Amino acid sequence: MLEITSKGLESFGLAAELSSQWSIQLQDWLAKGPTHCWAMYRDRLHAPQHAAIARQIYQFLFPRFAEAPPPCWSPEPDRPTNISEVCTQMGFEDYTQFHRWSTNHRPQFWQHAMSRLGIPLDQAANEVMTGTPEKPQWLPGAKMNIAKACFLAGPQSTAIVTDRGDGSLEAWSYATLQSLSRRVALGLQKLGLKAGDSVAIDMPMNAESVAIYLGIIMMGGAAVSIADSFSSPEIATRLRLGHAKAIFTTDVLLRGNRAFPLYDRVLQADPPLAIVLPAQATLSVTLRDGDLPWDQFLPEMDGFSEISCDPMDTVNILFSSGTTGEPKAIPWNHTTAIKSAVDGHYHQDIQAGNVVAWPTNLGWMMGPWLIFATLVNRGTIALFEGAPNGKPFLKFCERAGVHVLGLVPSLVKSWLAHGDLEGIDLTNLKCFSSTGECSNERDMFMLMASQRFRPVIEYCGGTEIGGGYVSGTLAQPASPATFTTPALGLDFVILSDEGEPADKGEVFLVPPSMGLSVRLLNKDHHQTYFAETPSLDGKVLRRHGDELIRLPGGFYRALGRSDDTMNLGGIKTSSAEIETLLKVIPGVRDAAAVAVAPGGGPSLLVIFAVADGEKASLLTEMQNVIKTKLNPLFKIHDLVLLDQLPRTASGKVMRRVLRDQFESHS
Repeated sequence: MLEITSKGLESFGLAAELSSQWSIQLQDWLAKGPTHCWAMYRDRLHAPQHAAIARQIYQFLFPRFAEAPPPCWSPEPDRPTNISEVCTQMGFEDYTQFHRWSTNHRPQFWQHAMSRLGIPLDQAANEVMTGTPEKPQWLPGAKMNIAKACFLAGPQSTAIVTDRGDGSLEAWSYATLQSLSRRVALGLQKLGLKAGDSVAIDMPMNAESVAIYLGIIMMGGAAVSIADSFSSPEIATRLRLGHAKAIFTTDVLLRGNRAFPLYDRVLQADPPLAIVLPAQATLSVTLRDGDLPWDQFLPEMDGFSEISCDPMDTVNILFSSGTTGEPKAIPWNHTTAIKSAVDGHYHQDIQAGNVVAWPTNLGWMMGPWLIFATLVNRGTIALFEGAPNGKPFLKFCERAGVHVLGLVPSLVKSWLAHGDLEGIDLTNLKCFSSTGECSNERDMFMLMASQRFRPVIEYCGGTEIGGGYVSGTLAQPASPATFTTPALGLDFVILSDEGEPADKGEVFLVPPSMGLSVRLLNKDHHQTYFAETPSLDGKVLRRHGDELIRLPGGFYRALGRSDDTMNLGGIKTSSAEIETLLKVIPGVRDAAAVAVAPGGGPSLLVIFAVADGEKASLLTEMQNVIKTKLNPLFKIHDLVLLDQLPRTASGKVMRRVLRDQFESHS
């Protein structure tokens, strides 16, 4: 442990003169308490090369930070936020009072949020909500198309800034994006598609895919989201569940200097009509009879008026793994998009003109979330057409002037391991935001330290929520790898195994809220989220599946999933999906896929198997099956061979036992 002496500071690379000066001031600072002392040091440790020094000082001042995490960052009074503006306007003393009002007066909160964001309605609603907490009806009587809310900024404002891979920045105005979206909508109508039809998208997250997504919604359709990393069987499943009548895709995926076939992979899924975009100047493949190249599909004119819809009509079909092999098909409606935009407005503090970068894909909920959260708030989406796990992506964020940088914890681990943050100066950055996995405290501290201790807004939710249920804000102190609040407009409780309120246990949401799903296309919604859930003080509770711990000081930390789903690299999948594939491998008699996180942070995939054969060859074959049949991004961390898997009396695999055993030996 570093002693905060002149020599101690100097040993970590601080200049001798500063080391002497700061060590002398230490006693005066400490007299005002460790929090004040930390603030004095933190404000002076601006350079990224001082991150290691900051880490040692933080641990010295707060030796019990794991039990009661102190804030690394505190709100800056001279930086107005969307939350501080609303609190001033409405007379709330602080954020806590604002949140309490948002849950005690939910219809009023959502009405106020819609008015603040300027959500346009073609026909006014009779009221904000009717129905029950389990089955609410939002904006009954209204007519709208949420795509209209994505074009409220000035026509010449920048909607998208992108790097196509050559290092130069290309800007799309709101007018350019709107024109292309309308041409897509008109093109779909000319093919005979109509309101209520589903159209799939399986392509990289680029400017064209954003226009296609919004064009589908403009014509009253539903976008079927498919990640460009999925295998042909997974594509086929999503096309079937989404009842897609057409699909947009690209000829190949460009990854650095390599091109990977995407159109061919889509063809193996026996798709409907495919509209194929070239990854470069011209198509590099021969199209199947009946399929259309992008330039032939796209009409020259953009004369199109958005179709007016019921607010509860489907705009997007996304997929989230449950505890069975087939993913849940979750419809988003026009009001789900409002939830995404409101979360971005308050929790990430996205303001007009802000540039938001979040490496993702339309196949995952954060892709649609990014579109609505940024454009409805009149911001700029920053899209990098390359891998985000390297310095080129961070240099892009620097050149694009990013204000909000979204990420998954695995990405941070990669940046730190390879020194990618060195020399990066995100001058405009006001916050990072992390989602998709449990965060590691050290990694998030070092990330904050690399950029003048800009806060990390931890953000956790789900596809079936349309955003987050627990988050942070720029109105509250930020501690690494922790949350500070339930999301505005909803609440949750933590229950023990006995169903009693507790500081550690399973999360249950307190509905209703815009964004919460009201139906599933292929499963029983009530059975999935409400059957046999406890009630609390007469309130209906909704199952979610996460585990949280409430820490001293008002912070929360994520503990992972309580069910058989897992997040790998920010991608949600189920144990059952993986196990079904592995059990067909010759010699594998039984298998359990378990997510482990030794020391906290992002989950690692460990396979426990009862099998014949050598570990090395089995591991290679298992990895190959997962790569070709499920997702090449899922990497097996380890394979553990057992004589038998521990099971309950009813035959259920005891995953917690396997997880605890592995983590205790790691």
